[in-house]
Amino acid sequence: MKTLVTTIAVLLSAALIITLVKLKRVEPEHRTTISISGAWALYPLTGKLGEAYHKLHPEVKFDISAGGAGKGMTDALSGAVDIGMVSREVDKLEKAQGAYPIFIAKDAAFPVVNTKNPALPLLLAKGISIETFNGIFIAKRVITWKQAVGGPADPIHLYTRSDACGAASAWAAALGKYKQEDLQGIGVYGDPGLLEAVRRDPLGLGYNNLSFVFTGDQVTDGVVIVPIDANKNGKVDPGENIDNRDKAYQQILEDRYPAARREYFVTKGKPKDAALDFIKFALSDEGTRILNEVGGYVPLTDAEKATEVKRL
Repeated sequence: MKTLVTTIAVLLSAALIITLVKLKRVEPEHRTTISISGAWALYPLTGKLGEAYHKLHPEVKFDISAGGAGKGMTDALSGAVDIGMVSREVDKLEKAQGAYPIFIAKDAAFPVVNTKNPALPLLLAKGISIETFNGIFIAKRVITWKQAVGGPADPIHLYTRSDACGAASAWAAALGKYKQEDLQGIGVYGDPGLLEAVRRDPLGLGYNNLSFVFTGDQVTDGVVIVPIDANKNGKVDPGENIDNRDKAYQQILEDRYPAARREYFVTKGKPKDAALDFIKFALSDEGTRILNEVGGYVPLTDAEKATEVKRL
């Protein structure tokens, strides 16, 4: 009898242990994944916002991928993702299809050349006017560095983005309200790819987003931002030479930089549920703190943030 009682006790203990193990393995009942795709320009910021939000809400996971603003818009409108990252203005046709843009940050596209460019001293002294940039990127009538700034007769090796993106849209618009497809040059995929193409080519000319052209407070190694001669006086005036992030921020904040632009989170219809809460977090004071910590973006003013929150 004693042996029987002992055996039963052992079996009951084993059953209790198995039950407890099973209980420990139970996943939270409500687990949510927010899917986001789109602009390279917003990718670094969105990743950091997602990490911070997940710490506050462990039940919410993120699936974030870059691929250009065009992909973000297409994915959002088709329902492939909850949020599209779009680093350009949303047009009327996209809004008619249900696109609902929320203004998240300010950015700009900057023309860049290699630090070993043979015309660099002249570029930094004279800059290039919008009209000359138009002749390089649009009309293709300016094809040498001599034609551009009176430098050596070496050809300009022109690079542009192959993926539909906000940087190209902003740069094309700055050259005379053109569109990305009007830009000439060798197509390179993504912001990192375009930056690397110029870094490897002493005769290269391209353009990059604020978040990629700067590493910390300084311009990324291997490239220089070409000053834009805004008043067409043939020389680089104070404020036109952007060689650190603070100068770039100041020009964007004061609406003085020609290729500045807004960046958006886009949903199909008004955002709701977890996506809505995440966007509110991005527009909160904590979201702004993260934006400033990541760097490469100019935050919204308090009034601009209040306007966007009201639209939600």
